[in-house]
Amino acid sequence: MKFSLEEIALHVDGTVLGDSSIQISEVAEIQNARVGSITFLSNQMYNKYLNTTEASAIFVSDEKLVQHRNGILVDNPQLAIAKTLALFFPKEVHSQDIHSSSNIDSSANIGKNVTVQAGAVIENGVVIGDDVFIGANVFIGKNSKIGSDCRIYQNVVIYHSTIIGDRSIIHGSVVLGCDGFGFVQGKNQHFKIPQTGRVVIGEDVEIGANSVIDRATIGETIIDKMTKIDNLVHVGHNVQIGKACLITAQVGIAGSTKVGDNSQMGGQAGVVPHVEIGPNSIIAAKSGVTKSLTGNQMYGGYPARPIRDQHKRDAVHREVSLLKQKVQQLIQGSERN
Repeated sequence: MKFSLEEIALHVDGTVLGDSSIQISEVAEIQNARVGSITFLSNQMYNKYLNTTEASAIFVSDEKLVQHRNGILVDNPQLAIAKTLALFFPKEVHSQDIHSSSNIDSSANIGKNVTVQAGAVIENGVVIGDDVFIGANVFIGKNSKIGSDCRIYQNVVIYHSTIIGDRSIIHGSVVLGCDGFGFVQGKNQHFKIPQTGRVVIGEDVEIGANSVIDRATIGETIIDKMTKIDNLVHVGHNVQIGKACLITAQVGIAGSTKVGDNSQMGGQAGVVPHVEIGPNSIIAAKSGVTKSLTGNQMYGGYPARPIRDQHKRDAVHREVSLLKQKVQQLIQGSERN
């Protein structure tokens, strides 16, 4: 499969720099590119490869970076390379293929062009839309609903009454709708609170491998549309995550927390229960959110606070540490004398 530089530029809404007729056969990293490939430059750390890369063309946001090479000028080179990868690797189209070893209840409603691989179990009352892929050994509990054009990869467990919106992607070994961690402490015992709610996943959501989203105690745990969740993330019962959020690996969000639209959380960040994080928040990696945050800014540290305040505290801590060392050195020097 080959595309001219002009065809690619039209696909990404960019402007050709150089020879628009050259043929591109692959996408490559700038340091490993070869003749016939297209690459991108969006991070200054990789500027050092500009003079040595063998790529036939480069996506750039600054025309000066191309120099005498062929390229495509775009606002966002990383977005352009993503769109180009989709051009070279279009989504695989499945015809209806239901494996003989799958176990599908007779009451389940299966749409058109649905693939169900070996060992999958689909219980009673399940509704699956058109053009859905169900991987091997997937379990879908009773009365769950999966929208059209979804991809549910191998070994996913979907508990009963879970709702998944159109075009969502659930990666391997994800668990949706298991019991939330709800207990009442009694004398020498912990009384389990029945978890009677469900999980609702919006449209165009992607959930990474081995992540777990708990069902609500009462009501719904909600992941709104366009939100993307990385691998190894835990979302507690009754959590509500807004639209177009980005949640990276090993984040833990405790029960009944609300996360506003367009928020982001760095790796290993943690959130206590019953707080609200305002829209457009960025929670830095390894931060701990212990109280509600208004949003529209970046937070960091433990407890999480506006990142500028955290940087000031870090600077004071360093200065105090250095001062302490100097005092200790003076004391040691006077003792020797």
